[in-house]
Parts: sequence; structure tokens; C-alpha cells
Amino acid sequence: MPDKKQPLHRTSGRTGGAFLPTKHGEFTAYAYPNSGGGEAHLALVHGNLHTDEPVLVRVHSECLTGDTLGSLRCDCGPQLERALQEIGAAPAGVLLYMRQEGRGIGLAAKIEAYMLQETGTDTYDANVLLGYPPDGRDYRQAADILRDLGVRRVALLTNNPAKSSALRAEGIDVAREVPLEIAPGQHNWRYLAVKRQRFGHRLRLRAGGAAAGAQ
Repeated sequence: MPDKKQPLHRTSGRTGGAFLPTKHGEFTAYAYPNSGGGEAHLALVHGNLHTDEPVLVRVHSECLTGDTLGSLRCDCGPQLERALQEIGAAPAGVLLYMRQEGRGIGLAAKIEAYMLQETGTDTYDANVLLGYPPDGRDYRQAADILRDLGVRRVALLTNNPAKSSALRAEGIDVAREVPLEIAPGQHNWRYLAVKRQRFGHRLRLRAGGAAAGAQ
């Protein structure tokens, strides 16, 4: 647990670290200013990051409806829960909570996209019809945060190859991908299928339209 008498630590805009005990383990929390001008990004660090082994890392994009409200339209909430469990059980790990709601379009636009989806439009086309890219997330600041934490080599919790490629392009060595297996439900199986078919995520689709995978 950090010494409460020590001043706040600030490096490259970083504020922290505050001791954060959770049901998944003990973490140290750091806040980073959002270069996009929104709410601060959060880094949760578990264990000693000074290791020769790849550090288990999850780069999780904010999803208020799934992470906080328990929406069944997506798999974001269970992904966040599982990632914290796996990182908390690992010798060392980092969860980056990036404020990129709705694949980067923001909360209000995501709700508009939900309305389009209720008329049969999939998650890919809904963003496009609203004038946004299908996936507008930017991982450059995630890479900056990992470097600031001293992490250069990672085992990335994801099934999204584009996320791995984006981090590699920023100089982060993604040694391997660690899949998250999330059981599908009646409200999100089509969403998961679109992830695989149109976004290129590595998902396992089973008979009857069931799917599993990670954002």
C-alpha cells in the first residue's frame, strides 16, 4: 500500500498511485489526462511491472451501458470483469480503462446507434450512417501510458487483431494475444457475430448463432 504521506506522483501528466483494493485483487490506480479533452484515462496496475516476462495487459474502452449498467446488448461488462480477474490473479498486469465510449463516438451517438440497430442496422453500419467510422478508437495514448509505466512487452487480453496491430505500430511488443471467452446471450449474439464478420475479431461462433469472444 502506498505511503499516504508521499506527495502525488506526476509523470507525463500521470496522477497517482492510489491503493485500490478490489474483489479481484489489489491494484494501484493512476489517472492520465485525456488528450482528446474528455474524462481522464485510468491505469490499474497489479504486481511488479519490472519483469522480463510479457506483462498481462487489457486495453478496455469505456462502455457505460455495459460496464456500469449491466447492459446485455454487448459483452463489455463481462469482458471488464474477466480481465480484472485474470490480471488480479497474474504475477503482474495492467488494465487501461480508456475513455473511448461507443468505439470512439461518445455516449449520445452510441444511443443513436442503438436506435438504428433496433431497425435492423448492424453495429458497423450504424456508426457509418451517423457519419462516424465503424471503429474510431485510437490506441496511441494507450501505448504512451504503457511506456510511462515502463511496460514495453505485453500479453494482450483481446481477440481484436486491429488492437494488437495498433499497439505494435506504436512500438509496443505484443508477444501474444490472450483471448477472453465470454458466453453469448440472446441479446448480444448478433453483435458478436458482426464483430467477427465485419470487424475481423477472432471469435468462435457455434451452431444456432451463439458466439464468444473479446472486444
